[in-house]
Amino acid sequence: MSDNLIASRRSVLGLMAGGAAGLAGGSSFPANAAQDVSASTVACAEPLFAVTYTDEERAQMVRTMENWTARVEALRAHGRPNSLAPAHTFDPRLPGRDARAQGNSVTGSPWRSDVRPQSAEDIAFASVWQQAAWMERGWLNSVELTQIYLDRIGRHAGQLECFITVTADRALQEAQARDAERAAGRLRGPLHGIAYALKDIVDVADLPATWGATPYRDRVAQETAFIAARLAESGAVLLGKTSVGALAFGDIWFDGVCRNPFNPEEGSSGSSAGSASATAAGLCSFSIGTETLGSIVSPSHRCGTAGLRPTFGRVARSGAMALSWTLDKIGPITRHVADTALVLAAINGADAGDPASLDHGFECDFSNQFSGLRLGYNPQWLEQGHALDREAFDIARSLDVELVPFELEAMPYDALLLELEAEAAAAFEELSLSGDDALMRWQDDAAWPNTFRRARFISGVDLVNAGRLRRQVMTMMAEKMSEVDAVIAPNFAGNMLLATNFTGHPQLALRAGFHDQPTRTLFGAPADESGETHSVPYATSLWAPLFEEGTLVALGHVLEQRLGAASQRPPLFS
Repeated sequence: MSDNLIASRRSVLGLMAGGAAGLAGGSSFPANAAQDVSASTVACAEPLFAVTYTDEERAQMVRTMENWTARVEALRAHGRPNSLAPAHTFDPRLPGRDARAQGNSVTGSPWRSDVRPQSAEDIAFASVWQQAAWMERGWLNSVELTQIYLDRIGRHAGQLECFITVTADRALQEAQARDAERAAGRLRGPLHGIAYALKDIVDVADLPATWGATPYRDRVAQETAFIAARLAESGAVLLGKTSVGALAFGDIWFDGVCRNPFNPEEGSSGSSAGSASATAAGLCSFSIGTETLGSIVSPSHRCGTAGLRPTFGRVARSGAMALSWTLDKIGPITRHVADTALVLAAINGADAGDPASLDHGFECDFSNQFSGLRLGYNPQWLEQGHALDREAFDIARSLDVELVPFELEAMPYDALLLELEAEAAAAFEELSLSGDDALMRWQDDAAWPNTFRRARFISGVDLVNAGRLRRQVMTMMAEKMSEVDAVIAPNFAGNMLLATNFTGHPQLALRAGFHDQPTRTLFGAPADESGETHSVPYATSLWAPLFEEGTLVALGHVLEQRLGAASQRPPLFS
C-alpha cells in the first residue's frame, strides 16, 4: 500500500466510529462563569477560532455574555437521553433525484447445496446459504449448529476477546423453538435457525448492553432494538453480544482488546471489532456491525470478513446507541459476500423510533449478468493501491463491463469531521462535564475523551458551514454516481470512505487475498521493530448509488469467487 493511501487510512481511522451513546441529564457552568469572562479571555480564545477582534468589539461581547451563558446553562440542565434525536434529520436523497424503486426479493442461488460435511469446523465456517440449505433438507438443525458455535466460543472467544456477553442458555432455547417450528412446517425465512452475534451497542431487553465502555459496563437494556426484533422475527438465534471499541471507536473495550484471528497479537480494528473477529474465526454464522466512519469496513479489512455498510437510513437504528445521528448505520458482517444479502433483507426497513429511517425495498439477483454494467474506476487510486486491488479490478473488467473514469472533485473533505465530532460530543456530553470520561480505558490523544473535550470549541458558525459543505459533497457525489452502476477502488482510496459515509452511499468490503504485514497498531503502523510479519487478509471495496446494495452484493460475490481467498481460515481457529 502506498504512503498516500496509508496516510488516508490513518486519517479516517483516527476518527473512526460506528454506533454510540450518551447520558441524560447535564451539568451546570462553574459559579459566576459569565462574570469571569473578560476582554482578555476573549482575546485568548480567538486563536482557537481563527478570528481577531478589536478591544471595543471584545468589550461589547463581554457585556452580553451573561445572557448567553444562562441559555447554555439551562440547556445543559435539561435532560436528554441518548435515544433523543435532534429535530433536524439527515436524508441522503437530494430533492429531484429519485432512487430506483425496488421490491423485496433475493433471487438466484449463489451456492451449491452439497451434502453437509461431518466436521463441526466445516459446518461452522460454511456460508449462511449452505447452512440454510442443509436445514431445509433436514441435514442440519438449529440446536446442532448453535451448539457447534457455543463450543467454539468456549474454546476461542477468550483468546480473541471478541464477546462481552454469551447467551448460551437463551440461544439453545431459541434453537429448540426454531427446530420445533420447522418440524411443524412453520418457517420464518432463510435465517430460520441460523446463529448470529450482535454488536454490544444494540439493545436486547434484559441483556447487558455495555457499549464497550467502563462507565456503562453495568448497563442492562430495557427494550429490544428494531434490528434485534427483526432478526428474532426472521428466526435467527442470538449467541451473544460482541465486543466493541469503547463508545464505538477502535478495538479497546473496558475489559480487553479484541484480536484479529489471523494474527492475535494485533487488535481487530473497529469499532465492530468483536463482530468481525468472531465471524472470521467461525464463532457465529454472521454478525451485526455498525458504522459511522469505517467501523464495518475497517475491521472487515483486517479480519477478512465481508462487510456491507448500507445506504444511510435503510436500516432503522431504534434501540442502538447513537454516536452521530446523521452518520450512524447498521449492517451485516459475514464470511461470504452472498450472505450479506440474506441478512440485509431481514433487517431492512424503517421504524418510528428512528426519524431518519427510510422505507425502501431491497432486491438482489445473483443470476444477473454484468455485461454493460457501468463500473467507475480511478487509475491513480488503483496504481497507489495494492496488487490485490488491481487483480480485483482486472476480474471485474473481464466481465465485459463498461469502464467509466471516476474522480472526486477537490474539496476540504476533512472539514466534514466537525459534524461527527460535535454530534459525538453532544451524545456524550455528560461524560465530559461530570469528569466520568476519565474512567474510559483508552486516554490517548486520538481517543474519545480528548475529542469530546476539544469539540466544545467548535464554532457554531463553522458547524453550520460544515453542513453546507456536506450538501455540496452530496450534490457532487450524486452527479458522479448517476454516471455509474458501481465503483471499484481500494477501501481507503482518496476520500471515498469519508465522503460516502457523509453522503450516505453504500460500501461493500470483500476479501481480495492475503499479504504479509507486521503486527499493527489500530492505525496501521508497525507495533514493534521485530520485523516479523504475518499473512493476514486484505480487502478491496465496491460502492454504488443510493439503495443499490443488490448490485454490490451480486458483483462482489462474483469477484470473491474468482479471487478465491474467502474460504481460507485463520490457522489457529480452523
